[in-house]
Amino acid sequence: MGADVHRTSRAVSTEVRARLDELRPSERRIAESLLADPGAFATRSVAEIAEEASTSTTTVVRFTRKIGYDRFKDFRHDLTEENLRERLALAGTNVQSPDIVAGDSLDDIVAKVAANESLSIADTAQALDTAALTRAVAAVAGARRVDIFGVGASSIVAVDLQRKLSRIGRVALEWPDPHAAWTAAAILDEQAVAVAISHSGATADTVDYLRLAARSGATTIAITNHAESTLASSADIVLQTSARETAFRSGALGSRIAQLMVVDCLFIGVAQVDSESSIGALQRTFDAVRERRSTE
Repeated sequence: MGADVHRTSRAVSTEVRARLDELRPSERRIAESLLADPGAFATRSVAEIAEEASTSTTTVVRFTRKIGYDRFKDFRHDLTEENLRERLALAGTNVQSPDIVAGDSLDDIVAKVAANESLSIADTAQALDTAALTRAVAAVAGARRVDIFGVGASSIVAVDLQRKLSRIGRVALEWPDPHAAWTAAAILDEQAVAVAISHSGATADTVDYLRLAARSGATTIAITNHAESTLASSADIVLQTSARETAFRSGALGSRIAQLMVVDCLFIGVAQVDSESSIGALQRTFDAVRERRSTE
């Protein structure tokens, strides 16, 4: 990271988990030590981390750079901040970690799900690049139409964004079927925006959709947890989430809430571009539903 004092704190554990498969054995031992006890890890020096992982200080430095840090002090600062957010999320509960494991009681599960979703929101607030969000808002607000696509749990988020934009008079289309999404993407143009949503950033159908949209000239936006994923590299604008994964339905506990947070920020930004018109449209849509209910 650079020396800018205004740098954005990141969720270190999320980044480490995402990169486990690409680490060398010695680097992986460092990662496993961090994930086993992030609080203790954040208090150690480079030499202490090296000793704990039976490796060299050079490997520790290489590890921190591999997960995106030029300076060890920035890495340790962000990990300390993450640990603080975790303690706040677990405050008032009897659980020590938000990780869900087999044998947890229902009381523990409720507390851990709540903590995971709170952490996903807090960590995403840290990870989300407001400059990228500003560009996304401008692109969507100025678009002739907005096409949105996601697979599985991400499709739920795609529907949410489509309905939000439609309620303020924007032409927004959500494609539930990959083939329909691809054919729609193929006929977009420079006045259109294509939004692709994928936690992993590696979903083939979603990546293909965004590439087709880009080839057609549309402005492309990716909402993903992984800034260096194939989906992110295919997008003009990346809106990064920072959701924690668990052993049960990997990514589903936090990814959906993190994506919905980004969608809400994007929608509100677009609505603010012409707030008077947006508020009027929202009121008319509310009145339409209310009038319908009164006749039933």
